[in-house]
Amino acid sequence: MDLKRYVHDLAMEAKTGARSLAKASSAQKNHALIKMAEALKQRASELISENRKDIAYAEQKGLSKAMVDRLALNEKRINEIAEGLVEVAQLPDPVGEVIKMWQRPNGMTVGKMRVPIGVIGIIYESRPNVTADATSLCLKAGNAVILRGGSEAINSNKAIVNILRKAAKDNGIHEGAITFIDMPDREAVMEMLKLEGIIDLIIPRGGEGLIRAVTENSRIPVLKHYKGVCHVFVDRDADLKMAEDICFNAKVQRPGTCNAMETMLVDEAIAKKFLPRMLKRFKAARVQVKGCPKTVAIFTGIKKVKGKDFYNEYLDLILNVKVVKNMDDAMEHIAKYSSAHSDTIVTENYARAMRFLREVDSSAVLVNASTRLNDGYQFGLGAEIGISTDKIHARGPMGLEELTCTKFIVLGSGQIRE
Repeated sequence: MDLKRYVHDLAMEAKTGARSLAKASSAQKNHALIKMAEALKQRASELISENRKDIAYAEQKGLSKAMVDRLALNEKRINEIAEGLVEVAQLPDPVGEVIKMWQRPNGMTVGKMRVPIGVIGIIYESRPNVTADATSLCLKAGNAVILRGGSEAINSNKAIVNILRKAAKDNGIHEGAITFIDMPDREAVMEMLKLEGIIDLIIPRGGEGLIRAVTENSRIPVLKHYKGVCHVFVDRDADLKMAEDICFNAKVQRPGTCNAMETMLVDEAIAKKFLPRMLKRFKAARVQVKGCPKTVAIFTGIKKVKGKDFYNEYLDLILNVKVVKNMDDAMEHIAKYSSAHSDTIVTENYARAMRFLREVDSSAVLVNASTRLNDGYQFGLGAEIGISTDKIHARGPMGLEELTCTKFIVLGSGQIRE
């Protein structure tokens, strides 16, 4: 089969699906999502059987236990995927919402309405749950989706897509709204990225290498974040017990996520009081601490941090610690090393908290809260398709609203331009 033609034809099918889906009512989309959830549960044994092929391949390739675990499907995980579809069905439909209206001197009314983006390409790695999650969010927002998962999960992904497509068709949704590139060749992705005018948006989900490769080769707008180098700054006016709990949660609760803290900044005015207890707690949790000279002087037996370490997204129980002169010094450090993902200040000083919110340029800036809270579900969006650190269209957790764009609408009564 000609690869270029194959990818092009799939994308055209998705474009047809997008036009059809744009006409679907909220009730129709919600009903389809609920039926998809039921179908996944009913065909769980089939999914598990296909998933075993991916697990065997992953073990043969020598993938880590963590990677194999991400791939694995069982009845509990399939039920969780299905419940995710039901939750999306219960969310408010953003399509058609008029978000602003104003009247002009000539009597016409101008407004902005949320509409689907069109065709969204999702390029992702590992976890089969992304297949269902991305499908449900795109469908609810009125978009067709082209899915391209990693080769390590191809059997699981194909099985999920087949179930979702059949359930969609059986419930009045055009099959093209859910398309899947089942060729593992990297060249299939490259062809997909050339389809400007057919695919409207690309969202890559995975490691920094994947995201940079997609961005460098795409002719289509890409929504993404490269990595999460997140900071917590403990200010001189912080409640130190609160600061300790926030920092511990930000690093230890789930270190392999993009919103986990990678560097802790501590105001030198409270460093000698705060660091011994904090670092002892980290040590008990098996966190490997790398400290600046002032940190090493306060708490012995830790490694010295190198300048390049501050750029690292460890995704592990490893933490940089730096003592800073004041908040200005902390914000200078963040401006230099942050990936503009999630940055927090812990302080009881209102003026400094407000300055931090205004001046730190990240997709989420928090006061007295863990960086781990930068998440669509935690923010009340219900679900997310990813987190964007871009500044155009969407920034931060991307839920249903971020999977729409707006168009101007005008209500007139015969107005013409003089």
